[in-house]
Formats: sequence, structure tokens, C-alpha cells
Amino acid sequence: MYFLGEAAIFLVAAVLAVPVSKRLGLGSIIGYLAAGVLIGPFGFGFIAEPENILHFAEFGVVLLLFIIGLELQPSRLWVMRRAILGAGGGQMAATTLALGAIGLAFGLALQEAIIVGLALALSSTAFALQILAERGEMTTRQGRTGFAVLLFQDLAVIPILALIPFLTTGLEPVEEIADPAKIVQALGALFVVVVGGRFIVGAAYSAVAAADVPEVLTALALLIVIGTALLMESVGLSMGLGAFLAGVLLADSEFRHQVETDIEPFKALLLGLFFIAVGMSANIDTALEAPVAVIGIALGLMLLKGTILAALGWWFTLGRHGTRTLAIGLSQGGEFAFVIFTVAIAEGALRPAVVDILVVSVTISMALTPLAFLLLDLYEESRSHEKTEDAEEDMAALEEEAPQVIIAGFGRVGQIVGRILKARGIPFVGLEKDPRQVKLVASFGNKSYFGDASRVDLLRAAGADKAAVFVLAVGNMEASLKIAATVRQAFPKLEIYARAINREHAYRLMDLGVRLIERETFRGSLHLARSVLRGLGLPDRAAELTVDTFRQHDEHLLATHYEIKDDFEKRRQLTRKAADELAELIQKDIAGKDR
Repeated sequence: MYFLGEAAIFLVAAVLAVPVSKRLGLGSIIGYLAAGVLIGPFGFGFIAEPENILHFAEFGVVLLLFIIGLELQPSRLWVMRRAILGAGGGQMAATTLALGAIGLAFGLALQEAIIVGLALALSSTAFALQILAERGEMTTRQGRTGFAVLLFQDLAVIPILALIPFLTTGLEPVEEIADPAKIVQALGALFVVVVGGRFIVGAAYSAVAAADVPEVLTALALLIVIGTALLMESVGLSMGLGAFLAGVLLADSEFRHQVETDIEPFKALLLGLFFIAVGMSANIDTALEAPVAVIGIALGLMLLKGTILAALGWWFTLGRHGTRTLAIGLSQGGEFAFVIFTVAIAEGALRPAVVDILVVSVTISMALTPLAFLLLDLYEESRSHEKTEDAEEDMAALEEEAPQVIIAGFGRVGQIVGRILKARGIPFVGLEKDPRQVKLVASFGNKSYFGDASRVDLLRAAGADKAAVFVLAVGNMEASLKIAATVRQAFPKLEIYARAINREHAYRLMDLGVRLIERETFRGSLHLARSVLRGLGLPDRAAELTVDTFRQHDEHLLATHYEIKDDFEKRRQLTRKAADELAELIQKDIAGKDR
């Protein structure tokens, strides 16, 4: 019952803290750490001894390393070798040396400076990738470079963990390294895992899969991870190294996706538990006693890593925005720093007092990353506004071409419209508020201009007073409505063709007098439905008739329901009634055609 009580405390803390952290844009890791601080001995004291939980939860890290190995097919590593070794190796080496030197200058012992330098050189893979993905940077050059750096860091964790036992304060580990028997045992274990493991694991999975018992496959996956981890530990190597090698062995296996599916829930839960345990172990009293040191370390870490990453960005010619994105995105400390610190304390290679300050500092650096990106966006927006006059001058030069079309929003929809117009030789001007999008489309040969299409002066400079058509392709509803209102008031003769993200958006555009509205998913859904009907065996004419009848009926509803758009209950009732009418109408049309 005591164990269940503690489990309930962990679950409640995670369920409350993690969603709040995600909503604030800080990521799940910060939520887990905050939950641990709150329930730990330095918080409300619900859990008095986090050490036992930490030892158990470390298995989550082992599973994480297994998953990393599982996702790294040798062929993929070979294709990315230059970016991984160049950007990743350069960042790791430069940051470790710089941080190690700073650590020595501040009084750390040599082995402590090495471990601290290696640990703090690592960024948060989960944190950085999530932020880059949310900002749409993953497919850009800076996104790919960042991924290569993170991948190298993930690979570096394995030898770092294997190195820690040999960096203890005494001389005993050095003597163990020189012991030929220890070396032979370690090499023998590696040989068994790398060479024999592929055949053993493949045969075991084939046999168990033939039995068709899903839970036994899950048990086998856990057995492979635990077995290789214990084998590595028995010869003095890292458990994580064994798990990683086991994952690599299965990376090209036909069972790879099944294994990943089986392991993922255990990995996610235990890794979350690990971060909670780290939060519980963080000595907040120490941090409160030295707040200047903690914040100084966090800011200094981000500044140092950011500078080194910026130099890499310049070397790889990522451009100003790409360089800034890379520098900020990977400037924080990472979750593997907690892993390394935990192992280093257990091996006696780091003092707990040093780790207490560093754990809190790394956590703060993670929390500051979204804020740093917010400041970057504000800075780049201010710089873009400084260039607005230049953009207006460029667009003013287009007056000679007399653009027939103005496109506001040069994202997915606007680009397609622009490409079609370009193919027909119809002059147009594309306006885009996001400077990153302007640069991105330019790299593909599609020119657009930075500018806020809700500004009358910018629209006039773009030639809106001479154009025949205004395409409103902005995806954000409020921004779209603001632009529509501006265009309708300043250029009443300009015909607006608008993109609507849903029915509500369409109705609000209609309130502004816009009548030529295309719901963004409507046509695509009709085409998809037509294909589904054909795939089910309906003749082409029957499928076409059904979809066309639905289209006409729905467009009629859109117009007739406009008068009652604010009466949700009445709209709901009429919509339910209309569904029955539609079914009857389709049946009558089919029957009529059959006759």
C-alpha cells in the first residue's frame, strides 16, 4: 500500500505539472522537474528519500538509449556523416574544452572539470527538436544542422557514461583499466553483443513471433534490453552502452517497429519518473543560498554554447536567421546532463554540492530557451520593420508591371495560387508578414515581399489600387478578418477571393461583404470522398452525382444558415434536419438517373 501511495503522488504531480508546463511553452521535461521539486524533500516533502526512486528510474534512461540506437540505422548514419562529425564533433569538442577550462579556473578538480564540460556540452534533444519543429525549422538547413549536432551528442553519451567510472578521485579505476583481464572481458562482451547478438536476437524474435502472443514479444524486448545492459555492467562497462548496442542491432531488423512500439510506453513513463526523481533530488536550498551563481551559470552556459553554435552556423553558411536559430535552439543544457551527473555522483567522480547547483542551472537554461526565442522573434521583427521602407520601394517599382493580383499570405495556399498565376504569365505581388517564410520561399525560386497586408500604405505600394483581384490566403482567422476589413474599406472596388479555415471564418468574412470564399478543406474533402466511393465499387457517374449533390446542398446551407449564424441551437437543429434531407435528395437523384 505504501508503494501505491507513492505511485499515486508521482502520477498526480505529473498530471498536474506537465500539462501546465507544456501550455506555458516550457516543454514536458521542465514539468517533470518542477513536479519533482514540489513533492520532494525540498518542496512539500511528500517523498522523503528520492534516492531509491532515482536508482529505479535510471532504467528509463537505459530504455531511452535503446530507442536512440533503434532509430539509428547504419545507412542513415553514413549519409549524415559529414554534418554529424563536422558540426556535431566541432560543437562537442569546442564546448567541452571551453567549459572544462572555466571549471578548472573556478576550482574544480581535473576529473570534475572534464565531466562537467562533457555534461554541459550536451543540449536537450527532446527540448530542442520540439521547439524547432513547432517553429517550422526542422526542414530548413539550420534545422538539419541542429539535428546533426544533437545526433552526435546522443551518440557521445555512450562513451561519456563508459568513461565516468575511470574518472573517480582515487587511483583504483586507473589500475583496473590497465588490468588485461578486464580489457579482455570487456572486448569479449562487446563481441558477444555486436556479432552474436544479431543472430541470437533475430532467431529469438522469429520464434516468439511465430507463437503469436503479443505480450511475450513485449517481454522479449525488455529481456533484450535488460540482458545486454546487465552483460555490459558485469564487465565494468555502462548499462546504457549495452542498451544502445542492442538497439543498433535491431535498427535494420524487420521487427524494429514492433520493438519500438513495445518499449516506448515503458521508456516514456520511466524517463518521466527519472526527471521527477532528479527534481526531487535538486537541492533548492543550495540554489536559494547562491541565486547569483545559479543564474550566472545558466546564462553563461547559454551565452558560451550560443557563441560556439553561432560560429558553426557562420562556418556552414546558414545565414543570419539560421545562425541565430541554431545558436538559441541548442544553447540550453540537456536531460543527459542529469544522467551523467547522477552516474558521476554514484561513482564518486563529482561532489553533490557541485551537482546541486548545476542541476538547477541546467533546468533554468531549459526554461529560458523559449524566452530567448521570443526575444529573437521580437528582434527580427524590429529589424524587418526597419526594412519596411526598402520593401515598399521595391514594390513601388512594380507599378510599371501593373500587377493584376495581390496575394496576402504566401504560405501553402498563397504559393499555389502564385505558381499558377506565374505559369499563365499573370503579374502578381505576394505579401507575407513572416520574414522567415519570405526567405524560405525565395530559396525555392518564389519571390514574395515582406509586409503586413493590413497596412493601407503597404497595400497601395504593392499596387492594390490598380489590381483587379485580391487573394486573401492568410491562415490565421483574426489576421485574415483584419486584412479583409482594411481592403474592403480602402479599396472597395478590389474583388476579394478569400480562403476560410472553417464555417465560422466564412460567416465572419461574409459579414465584411466578402462573397467569393473558398473553404480550405472543402474541395479536397469532396475529391477524397469521390475516390472513396469509387474505391468501394460505385460507378464513376454515381460517385460524381453523389458528391456533386452534396456540394450543392452544403453550399446552399452555408448561404441559408448565414442569417442564423449566431443562433447555435437553431443551426444545430437545422443541420440535423438537413442531413436527412440530403440523404433523401441523393436517393431521389440516383433513382432518377437509374430510370
